[in-house]
This record gives sequence, C-alpha cells and structure tokens, in this order.
Amino acid sequence: MTNYFSSDYHLGHDNIRGYCKRPFDSLYYMNSTIIKNHNERVKPTDTVFFLGDFCFRNTKGGKLGEGEISKAEEYLSQLNGRFVFIGGNHDDNNSLNTPIIGALLHFGGKSIWCCHRPTDAEEFVDLNLCGHVHEKFKFGKTPGGVPIVNVGVDVWNFRPIKIDEILNELQKWEKGKIDEFGKVKE
Repeated sequence: MTNYFSSDYHLGHDNIRGYCKRPFDSLYYMNSTIIKNHNERVKPTDTVFFLGDFCFRNTKGGKLGEGEISKAEEYLSQLNGRFVFIGGNHDDNNSLNTPIIGALLHFGGKSIWCCHRPTDAEEFVDLNLCGHVHEKFKFGKTPGGVPIVNVGVDVWNFRPIKIDEILNELQKWEKGKIDEFGKVKE
C-alpha cells in the first residue's frame, strides 16, 4: 500500500483548460489523460489524499464550459485507490460532501498539514501540502518559513505523487537546485 497526494483534477471542467493553460485539446482528452495517469500509478489498495477540487459539476442548462452534469461518484468509479478528500472551493456542488477542511499527517518523521488553499497553511508543522494555485508555484513558504508544496496536477505532470517524491523535490528546491516551479536552475 502506497500513499499518494494530489489536487485540482477539475474533472468535467472545460474552462479550466484555458484558465490554467492545460495542454489538452478537449475536455474528453483532459479527463481521460488525468484518469489514465492516475490509474497508471495508483493501485486499488493505495490511499490518495486529495486536497480539493476533484471535479466540477454544472447544473443542466448551466453556464457553458463550467462543468459537466456528472457527479463525483461517476469519476470515482473510474479511478483506483481509496480516497481521503479535503474539501476545495469547487467541491460544494459536486456531491463529495466532505466535512474535512484540513488534516495533520505524520510521514517520514515529518508532521504534515494538508489543506486546499496555501493561505490555510500552518506554522506548527514541518511541511504544508496544498492545492488551489494550479500552475502558479510548486514550492513556497509560510510567513514563518515553513515549506509549502503545491500537490496540484498542473505542476506534477497531471498525476498524483508520493511523499518521497515530494520530499526529494523539496530538498532540491531548498538547496537552490530548482526554482519555485520545479525547473532546474542554470
């Protein structure tokens, strides 16, 4: 059993392709690529800590591009793993109904706070994991200097990631080998 982290799949949300410059020609291609990438990594017995904005559900006749009529269960039936959902700002209308707004975890000798928005990061932990910011950054810090890592799919090749991958990339960033977007510095 492996633990994975991710956020911001925005399944069914056509407009997210333009908002975040996602490299998909269609909503179908975006949804199918994210689902394929997810299932290539995650096995049915693995756990996925999902930090918000799983899918975007529209109402019939709703605003064009703002989501399909599909409910979260329709996407979940296509994905491997056991999910622990932390609510995101788009999860109120997609049938997830998660009451969890943050979670404190312990992995690899570190205390880790998981939340959707980086503005909800905490100072009392070793590491914060968040979503919400899409392509805006991969690494940052709280005002008190605690690292924040964006686990959103937009900065992790549209796939969930393991804690050791997060910690490895974070170490490179802290040593100045990569920038806040995860790109190698020259």
